[in-house]
Amino acid sequence: MNHQPSLFDNKVTSTPKRSVYAVSELTSKIKALLEDKFPFIWIYGEISNFSAPRSGHFYFVLKDEQAQISAVMFGGQNRHLTFKPENGMTVTGMGRIAVYEPRGAYQIILEYLEPRGIGTFQLAFEQLKKILSEEGLFDDSHKKPLPLIPSKIGVITSPTGAVIQDIIKITDRRFADIPIEIAPVSVQGEKAVQEIVTAIDHFNRRADTPESPDVVILARGGGSLEDLAAFNSEAVARAIYDSSIPIVSAIGHETDYTIADFTADLRAPTPSAAAELITPVKHELLQRIAELNNALTASVRRQIKTRRQRLDMVRQHLVSPRTKIQDLRLKTDDLTWRMTHCTANHIQRRRERFIQTLDKLHQNRIGKQIELFKITLKQSVDNLINLFEKNVESKQHRLRELTTHLNALSPIAILSRGYSITRSVEDGCVITDPDEVAVNQNVHVMIAKGKLTCRIERKYKNAEKEDL
Repeated sequence: MNHQPSLFDNKVTSTPKRSVYAVSELTSKIKALLEDKFPFIWIYGEISNFSAPRSGHFYFVLKDEQAQISAVMFGGQNRHLTFKPENGMTVTGMGRIAVYEPRGAYQIILEYLEPRGIGTFQLAFEQLKKILSEEGLFDDSHKKPLPLIPSKIGVITSPTGAVIQDIIKITDRRFADIPIEIAPVSVQGEKAVQEIVTAIDHFNRRADTPESPDVVILARGGGSLEDLAAFNSEAVARAIYDSSIPIVSAIGHETDYTIADFTADLRAPTPSAAAELITPVKHELLQRIAELNNALTASVRRQIKTRRQRLDMVRQHLVSPRTKIQDLRLKTDDLTWRMTHCTANHIQRRRERFIQTLDKLHQNRIGKQIELFKITLKQSVDNLINLFEKNVESKQHRLRELTTHLNALSPIAILSRGYSITRSVEDGCVITDPDEVAVNQNVHVMIAKGKLTCRIERKYKNAEKEDL
């Protein structure tokens, strides 16, 4: 049964097309939007519904007077806490927004948590971070690359802590020959900021000198936000930014973030990780160099073998220049003889014809015609002689060109440019490979103006530096 269009159908088709999302599709878009918009944020609130199951993770709700949000802190992060969260405690945390798609619920996964009592330090941190970020101190375009193999490493840290011992131990294990220069500083307290800035300036004053390190590690162990205050200072941040030497920050534990981390050319989660990041494993580099050297040697040998085969092929098809010159000389002599003989015959026939004509003229007593024939004959003879001379001159010029070209290819001409040919004394074979002769063996060396008898003192292969 055919459907007839109606006015109602026209209204339906004119309605704009609707976008209809599946629940999972919409939830996925919300998840992507939230997680992209809030990759890492700071949040504070009161803890409620706190639970710590056997898995070691913390689950609770952060709330204020008007709203609440579910929160989770996994065991890998909460084991670094210096306090135990409890219901009713006001805390400040850093984390990222995540959406749990099966329930369509969003929550915050916390990386860092501290009691609300130190919020003034956090506020100062956020304010300074915003100012420096807007100035471009955190931009990747200002990050300097680290050297592949540093010739010297500078370390700015406390000389008495375990941090410097870990750095020295790891560096020595990975690449024992790299020297380390330590700039001892206080890592917390009133003098810490100025000592750190002075240490960075100390290394940069010697930049581009043999005593200067290629990279500097700024390191200290973990601690509270108050303990890390020196590394959240504007003076240290600007000293790191102005440094011409790459600086790697290794402040605290993996979850500790400071202004120095954002400004440094590379942030390491721990001081030990910093030593691993800037120090390659020596034996791995040597192994890679050996592999590349073997590959290069094999490639060069293949190229030499290919070129030698092509040389042998060309040598087989190459005709001796002396033989070629002799062949051309024989051909030139033959052509000259044939041309001379042909010309002589032609002149002889003309002369005979002239005599016959002259006899007829004498017989017919036609004096004027005889004179005219004499003039014509003389012109013909002159033209013939000119043509012959030009032809001979052209052939001689061509012969000279071919002779010059062949002389250029002659072994004698090549020898006159400083080259020589070495032959065996016993069988006169040309020597092209050091393996064909022995040390103290006599050889004949042919040069442009004579021949020499020489004795082999040493032998070398191409690309070899030592005696065979």
